[in-house]
Amino acid sequence: MDVSSLQAIAGYAAPKAPSPAAGAAEAAEAFLATMRGAEAQGAAAVTGGGDPHALVTALTESRLALEATVAVRDRVVEAYQELLRMPV
Repeated sequence: MDVSSLQAIAGYAAPKAPSPAAGAAEAAEAFLATMRGAEAQGAAAVTGGGDPHALVTALTESRLALEATVAVRDRVVEAYQELLRMPV
């Protein structure tokens, strides 16, 4: 093996930084999991089998997740509008 082959093998073995798209996908999955958990806690509370403390915690987490998602969306829209205002 020559040096370039060894460098290629080392590059394959090196940990890779997650791409922004992978981070966005993970964030979306976490958001959906939070919302599904709150929905499940709400359904359990309505049917009489849920813990009120767990319900309040799940609803608070889902509210915070929704507020964070809306804040990110607003920043993305603001950045896009700023790009549109740039002179060509």
